[in-house]
Amino acid sequence: MRIFRIIIAGILLMCSVSCNRQQKAIEASSDYENQVIENIMTRRSIRKYAEGPVARETMQTIMECGINAPSGQNKQSWEIRIVDNAEVMKEIIGLMQAGNPEADPGMIKGCFRGAPTMVFIANDPSYDFSVIDCGILSQNIMLSGWSLGVGSVCLGSPVRFLRNAPEAIAKLGFSEGYTPVICIGMGYPAESPEAKPRDFGKVKFID
Repeated sequence: MRIFRIIIAGILLMCSVSCNRQQKAIEASSDYENQVIENIMTRRSIRKYAEGPVARETMQTIMECGINAPSGQNKQSWEIRIVDNAEVMKEIIGLMQAGNPEADPGMIKGCFRGAPTMVFIANDPSYDFSVIDCGILSQNIMLSGWSLGVGSVCLGSPVRFLRNAPEAIAKLGFSEGYTPVICIGMGYPAESPEAKPRDFGKVKFID
C-alpha cells in the first residue's frame, strides 16, 4: 500500500509540473514573452533593403541554423549557394536573361527584390521528400535571420527563370542532378511591413 501511495504521489507531481509548464507556455505565447514565439509571430517578408550584404559571419550562423533543420532519414537532401557579391549577382542575372529571351529583363532583375544577399537552394529530386526538406531548411534560415536583425523574402520566380538558364545554374555550382527549388533574398530591412491576415479557420481539431 505504501508503494502504491508513493507511485500515485509521483504521478500527481508529474502532472502538476506538466500543467504548470503548459500554463507558463500559454501565458508566454499570449504576449510573446517567449522568444521563439515572438520571433515567429513578428517575422515579415522584406522587399526593401538597406545597402550592403549581410556579414558573412552572420550568414555563417544563419546557415548553421538552417542545416540543423530536420530532414527525412537525415538525408539533408539540399545544397545551398550564397551570392553576396553584386558583380557575381549581375552575371547570374545576365545568364538568366540570356536563357529567357522572351522575358522582360526588368522582370528577371526585379524578381530578386534587390536583396543584397541571395541564397539559392537546390534539392535532390531522387528523394521524394526532398522539396519538403528544403522548405523546412528555408524556414530555419528565415527565422534565424530575423532573430539576428536580418530580413528575408522567400522567392519562387527566380527558380522559373533558372530552369531555362543552365549556364546560370552552372555558375552556382550545384552538384549534378540537384535542381534549384527556392531562393531567399536576405539583407537588413529598410521597411517595416504590417502583418497580413491569417486564416485560422483552416485549422481544425478532429475529435
